[in-house]
Amino acid sequence: MKQSFYGGVHPHDRKELARHKEIAPLSAAPKQVVIAMSMHIGAPCKPIVAVGDHVKVGQKIGEIAGLGAPIHASVSGEVKAVEPRPYVGGGKAMSVVIENDFQDTWGSELTPHPDYSKLSTDEIVNIVKEAGITGMGGAGFPTHVKISSGIGKVDTVILNGAECEPYITADHRLMLEQGEKVIGGLRILLQAFGLQTGVIGVEANKEDAIEHLRALVGGRNDITVESLRTRYPQGAEKQLIQRITGREVPPGGLPAHVGCAVFNVGTAAAVYDAVVEGKPVTHRVITVTGDAIQEPKNLMVPLGVSFQQLIDEGKGFKEEPERILTGGPMMGIAQYDLNVTCIKGTNAVLCLTKKEAAPVVEEETCLRCARCVNVCPMHLTPVYMHLYAEKGMWKEAEALNVMDCIECGSCNYICPARIHLVQSFRVTKGELRALAAKEKAAKEAAKA
Repeated sequence: MKQSFYGGVHPHDRKELARHKEIAPLSAAPKQVVIAMSMHIGAPCKPIVAVGDHVKVGQKIGEIAGLGAPIHASVSGEVKAVEPRPYVGGGKAMSVVIENDFQDTWGSELTPHPDYSKLSTDEIVNIVKEAGITGMGGAGFPTHVKISSGIGKVDTVILNGAECEPYITADHRLMLEQGEKVIGGLRILLQAFGLQTGVIGVEANKEDAIEHLRALVGGRNDITVESLRTRYPQGAEKQLIQRITGREVPPGGLPAHVGCAVFNVGTAAAVYDAVVEGKPVTHRVITVTGDAIQEPKNLMVPLGVSFQQLIDEGKGFKEEPERILTGGPMMGIAQYDLNVTCIKGTNAVLCLTKKEAAPVVEEETCLRCARCVNVCPMHLTPVYMHLYAEKGMWKEAEALNVMDCIECGSCNYICPARIHLVQSFRVTKGELRALAAKEKAAKEAAKA
């Protein structure tokens, strides 16, 4: 039986700033793009171009080295540098710097397949792989791996159109303006899995998108567009699965363990572009918003464009921002350098005023109110996980399933003491991964 997920919160969505702004191209093409080789879960890509090379739009410039997806040039021009540059995820990442020649010379090696019905599963998976498609909702998991690993296990394909993070409207506009690609991409995914029906879940605060997608489906009964009661973090795949199917992904489990595969609506549109039009991922829709921005916008942006240029597209700041995030206020990452550039998972640049941004509290004292426990959608106990983290008791935190934390920020949002709960869980996870790697190395050394 379908049921709502546990916990969650109801932050003010603030989507009114950009929900009615149509997707627009950049007013001025970038003079230079800095394309990071880290755009996905897994090892960074290996650059396969050198300084002085001339590249074309859609040409592969980064090859996978293990788990990952290839990376392609978003402009044509000359490679000026291959070196570490400031990275949107923090620190620096190996990047390919391309000086735009403004010719937009096309260089993709993908073949368009307008009649995709004749393609086999392996052919679809290979096209998706070569197109460099990853989770466009921000997770960055390679889409071809999600498809291939789910063959024979998945009986339900769900498109995630919830877009539950406040402020962000990129997926909303994509569903309204490129709904045909979203529907077409889902049908291609269904064909790859050998399934007949799929579901698109959209939160009820996007009623126009729901009606538009239903109209596009028309009289066919292969796709259901489901309206979801608005609640954060409904866009998290485990919560979306529970809401739509009633199935609960077990602790440590994956959606495929309960017969589901979840893809962002932007990912589905990218699948359509790759299979039908022969286009790899070179651009994406990004919302530039927040009360600090003069003119919030939804933009179609070449990968590798700087945050500074995106802010300039919004006519700059109308007041000094307190904080600039990539993503939304709940899960977004604060930026220290506006020279960082957008990657495949960048769905928003959020510029918050002092009034909007949550205050940074130096003295943190837990009140033992248990509100964090009540709102955790994963049935965890954040208060105790945080106490163990403070004392460096990593294994004890692991016993409380800290690795199942989806870092949605609901606990941070509700905490009256403004304790940095999610940050402490991220640190704990890092320590546990390091411990696991050390234990694995010790076992391998003992065998040698």
